Amino acid sequence: MCRSCATAAEPTEIPADLERPDHGLSRRGLLAGLGLGVLAVNLSVGTSTAAAATAKNGAWADPALGRFPAGGHYGAPRGGASHAGQDVSNSVGTAVYAAAGGTVVRRSWGGGLPGRTGNALVISHGNNQYTYYGHLNAYRVGLNAKVSAGQRIADMGATGNVTGPHLHFETHSGRLGTTVNPVSFLAARGVDLSGGWSRTDPGASGATVVVIQHLMSRRGHGLAADGQYGSVSVEAVKRFQRSKGLVADGQVGPATWPALVYTLRQGASGSHVRALQAALNKRSARLAVDGGFGSVTTGAVRDYQSVNRLVADGEAGPVTWRALTG
Repeated sequence: MCRSCATAAEPTEIPADLERPDHGLSRRGLLAGLGLGVLAVNLSVGTSTAAAATAKNGAWADPALGRFPAGGHYGAPRGGASHAGQDVSNSVGTAVYAAAGGTVVRRSWGGGLPGRTGNALVISHGNNQYTYYGHLNAYRVGLNAKVSAGQRIADMGATGNVTGPHLHFETHSGRLGTTVNPVSFLAARGVDLSGGWSRTDPGASGATVVVIQHLMSRRGHGLAADGQYGSVSVEAVKRFQRSKGLVADGQVGPATWPALVYTLRQGASGSHVRALQAALNKRSARLAVDGGFGSVTTGAVRDYQSVNRLVADGEAGPVTWRALTG
């Protein structure tokens, strides 16, 4: 759990050039805020912002697997201030992923933000939304790198003022420096930060939709894997949901995913393997999506399981699928 990572009531002013996500981080932006200071923790804004952005459109991903430690929640007391994020505990070296596509605008001790310690990254996602990843053991992307949702960006660690290894994860909305509750922020975008199944609504697009389309094709619906969750794909999912006695709302979530995925191991072939390969590629595996579960795909499954502290048996069962699609 973080001993620091605390923020007080008043926001720190952020240089104007950093608030514009289309620009790289300037020298002034890098130097601003180094050391200790204050940033805003806005509990009321966290709720209203999440409520205002309910589209579960596939653009966001779970940044790390682990458990929520006692006292590591957003808003927890920190010596007269409040905890600015949500802690996710796991072993040193556990993979850390980009929560959404964007640009790495800070890569430094504390991320250049007051009240933070340890190696950290800040990603700008545009529209004045940022995510912060703290106490990292190692970086896997450079400053100004363009990243995609689910891409591996770092390793979990225990750098800085902590009681044990974990990811300190923050979401900033409105500007860098105004934090909102990461759990509710991601939940509004279809991601369960505690590690549950994701939710994808009609109208979504991207890699998770490709996974759904491949799985639906295996179920006999013959969808084009174009990554667009439009009317044809939605109606196919609704038919599948009705066939399983589920609510036919077109949302692929905690009720639909377990019925949709397959337990797969080496030797399998088909569209369900393509789905698995696409899901692994979202997490930086770089596989050929050929539908053949051979030794290379087996190795990628084991690697993913290992860096996320799952049972590394090379078999893609419900636990692995849930993590991959989160």
